[in-house]
Amino acid sequence: MGQTGMVPVFYHKDAEVAKQVVKACYDGGVRAFEFTNRGDFAHEVFAEVVKYAAKACPEMAVGVGSVVDAPTAALYIQLGACFVVGPLFNPDVAKVCNRRLVPYTPGCGSVSEVGFAQEAGCDLCKVFPGDVLGPKLVKGMMAPMPWSKLMVTGGVEPTKENLTSWFKAGVFCVGMGSKLFPKDVVAAEDWGAITAKCEEAFGYIREARG
Repeated sequence: MGQTGMVPVFYHKDAEVAKQVVKACYDGGVRAFEFTNRGDFAHEVFAEVVKYAAKACPEMAVGVGSVVDAPTAALYIQLGACFVVGPLFNPDVAKVCNRRLVPYTPGCGSVSEVGFAQEAGCDLCKVFPGDVLGPKLVKGMMAPMPWSKLMVTGGVEPTKENLTSWFKAGVFCVGMGSKLFPKDVVAAEDWGAITAKCEEAFGYIREARG
């Protein structure tokens, strides 16, 4: 996550579509991919994607997102999740992940929540929702807590202006969903467009990091 600076966030009920999206992102330089636990039987789709990625994208770390409780975290860890991400901070999830040495990135909306998550062993915390909280929160938090590693998700866009504002504020990485995968592009199965969009975003991130 830190090496590349961006984690795509994606869900699709069709495993074949999900596989193609993962491969398109991999070809575009992505090395950490978050599949969200959002639909019915999402874990079954995830299981197929993980097995596919192990062969087609050997350097890819596939994790799960939208996890709010410990049983769900345990289920996905059994299915091969390399990391677990959630919209909120749940200490019970931290316990399950810590026992298996699987990184847990909880969603936090305040400085105190980030502090509590760090106490529970969360090295990387998610600032969520990013478009509501804004880069100023990140910048303000990094001043007294410079050791913090923050990932922002929610409203992040693959544009130079948006990505630069987040990285200049001090984020460790960003999570990007719908803006990276427009519905019409996925529906048209234009995987090349997704690869190109990932490459474009990485270019802006490298510039912002200087």
